Amino acid sequence: MKIAVMQPYLFPYIGYFQLINAVDKFVIYDDVNFINKGWINRNHILVNNEKHLFTLPLKKSGQNKLIKDIEIHDPEEWKIKFLKTIETSYKHSEYFKNTFEMISDILNSVDNTISGFNVYCLKIVMKYLDLRTEIVESSEVYCNSDLRSQERILDICSKENATGYFNLPGGADLYSHEIFNSKGITLKFLMPDNFTYRQFDDNFTDSLSIIDVLMFNSKERVRELLNKYVLS
Repeated sequence: MKIAVMQPYLFPYIGYFQLINAVDKFVIYDDVNFINKGWINRNHILVNNEKHLFTLPLKKSGQNKLIKDIEIHDPEEWKIKFLKTIETSYKHSEYFKNTFEMISDILNSVDNTISGFNVYCLKIVMKYLDLRTEIVESSEVYCNSDLRSQERILDICSKENATGYFNLPGGADLYSHEIFNSKGITLKFLMPDNFTYRQFDDNFTDSLSIIDVLMFNSKERVRELLNKYVLS
């Protein structure tokens, strides 16, 4: 059993989906404190062919509040504006029609918490790409909020009988190969390859939301890109 644990990001970059695709079970880490200026309610797309940061407004999103308890501020107004931005920015992209329909479906979510909305988003994108990894939410399964950091992850791995724990490179300073190995768990870090794809011209803007990847690539090509990474 290979697992990964990540906070619920908003329309995350392709590396997040590579991680989902690389494991058997993906745990949404929703019962930890919200971090301001992270990726839970923000991401980048192309607007006027330049990197643009979009933000989903939240109600009282202080850093002492759990992610699962944070609500979206005026979600209907944001959804209308965001959908218009997507349409204006990407209407001439090759795979606009299918991707725009999928985003519209995501924005029909009735869950007004940021965690619930992001999980719904992940599941819709996974369905579109035919990804079969099981998704669970930490707040509903593990009852270990008294633990912290690495010990909490190890507890999740133990309860799942995991033989492998996968993480993105940002977690390299948080976890010890030696400690994981002592528990019979292989610790791996997934590093996405430096691949490109054609956007509106020959200039490539990287590190954008999965939205951008889907707008310019077929479903089959995106599935190929999901396997372009190295494990260390």
